[in-house]
Amino acid sequence: MSGDQPYRWLIHDRDSIYSEGIDATVGAMGLTILKTPVRAPQANAYCERLIGTIRRECLDCVIPLNERHVRRILVEWVAHYNHGRPHAILGPGIPDRQGEATREEAHGHRLPVGFRVVAKPLLGGLHHEYRLESAA
Repeated sequence: MSGDQPYRWLIHDRDSIYSEGIDATVGAMGLTILKTPVRAPQANAYCERLIGTIRRECLDCVIPLNERHVRRILVEWVAHYNHGRPHAILGPGIPDRQGEATREEAHGHRLPVGFRVVAKPLLGGLHHEYRLESAA
C-alpha cells in the first residue's frame, strides 16, 4: 500500500448488502468492482487473514487520531510486514531482506564472531526489527 497511489479496485463478495446502486456509485468514483466467485467462501480468505493480521498486530494497539494518522501507521506497518517481519511459511526467514546479505556462519542461537544484534523500533516501539551489525 502506498499513500500516493490511487485505489483501482474494490473487492467484495456477492452478499445482498452490496446492491447495484453501491456498485454504480463506486464505479462512478473510478474504481473497478471485482466480485468473488459464486459459492466460493474461501476465495476471500487471504484478504480476511491479512486484515485480521493488520488489526491484531497494529491497529488494536494504537489509537489513530485521524485518517492521515491511520495512513501513516499503515504505511510503516506494511513496510515492516513485507520487509522485516518473519513469515511462518518461510520458517525463520524474512520475505525481503532489502539487499542485506545473509550470514552463513550464523545459525542456531549463536552470534557470528565480530557481530552484534541491533534493534530498530517501529510504530513507537510496538514492533522491532532486528539485524546483525559489525561490532567494529
